[in-house]
Amino acid sequence: MLKQRVLAALVLIPIFLAALLYLPHWAWALFMGAVTAGASWEWARLAGYSAVSRALYAALVWIILGYLYVGENTAVSSVILAAALVFWLLIAPLWLAKHWVIRHRLNLALTGLMVLLPTWLAFVRLRESSALLLLFIMSLVWIADSAAYFAGRRWGKHKLAPLISPGKTWEGVVGALLAAQLYVVLWKWVAPDALPYLASVSMMWLILAASLLVAISIVGDLFESHMKRCAGMKDSGHLIPGHGGILDRIDSQTSVLPVALALMVFSGLSI
Repeated sequence: MLKQRVLAALVLIPIFLAALLYLPHWAWALFMGAVTAGASWEWARLAGYSAVSRALYAALVWIILGYLYVGENTAVSSVILAAALVFWLLIAPLWLAKHWVIRHRLNLALTGLMVLLPTWLAFVRLRESSALLLLFIMSLVWIADSAAYFAGRRWGKHKLAPLISPGKTWEGVVGALLAAQLYVVLWKWVAPDALPYLASVSMMWLILAASLLVAISIVGDLFESHMKRCAGMKDSGHLIPGHGGILDRIDSQTSVLPVALALMVFSGLSI
């Protein structure tokens, strides 16, 4: 399993970075559209849809993404971001706390749209502003996830959400927060001008924002784990050897990227 994970990462990471850094904007939007459509297929699988219904759901997501890209409607984008902010800051934490289980397939389909559409929008909008900015936010999540894993392995004793993800601990959360805070402090200290969008943000607010995004990333991770547990599945799919499906790889990003973009847009930063 470990060998498969390493080999898959060695193939996928260079492909993703090359696409992020070198594709023109329209091609990047198309690339992430394909990723999102694949994730929507997996979401429909979690919802218990038949193969035909999964294909129709993925096609619906593709059509909506095409409308969002071609239409470039700022008002619609703002509504989507505001909805994502409410969902990840309020609804998803309450959902997890109450252990809600939704069986109605239409409601599950709508929830999937709530998760996936803002994610694609964030991938496209953030990259349009700066590929480095998008990579910075994604790296924040990767570093926090890695720190949480190692801190949990070394010191973890107190379970975070045993009914949803038994391996996660509060010690891992602390490790993730500290690693993310150190990461943004180093960015601010070593390369303050590398990210113009963050240059005007004070160190205190940057640390607070990083801490919030780490918390949101944990919510996103737990939310997908909860949905898989409700569906009786270990992985969202089997597309990536050793890694599961697309949703398994972007679960934290589905919450962090829309929230990060929404915070930047609604706080007045030029995005």
